[in-house]
Amino acid sequence: MENKEKEWVCAHCGYTASGRFAGDICPQCNQTYWKCSRCGFLITAAVPPDICPSCGEKCDFGNVTCYTPECGGPGHVDTRL
Repeated sequence: MENKEKEWVCAHCGYTASGRFAGDICPQCNQTYWKCSRCGFLITAAVPPDICPSCGEKCDFGNVTCYTPECGGPGHVDTRL
């Protein structure tokens, strides 16, 4: 049985790597998809903002970047998160 290593893909620029990105940030474009825990607003940035640009509240932002083919690969947000 073949043991295939998982490939990680940046949803923003398409950069691929054989291991998880350090700090969940793409080393090529330094971008991550973030989702507001209050209103669901999506933003692409190296780090999430303190105040959500959509609802204007201080919210927690979760990393929803898709890194694997299972969630669509490049250009996709992981909807399971």
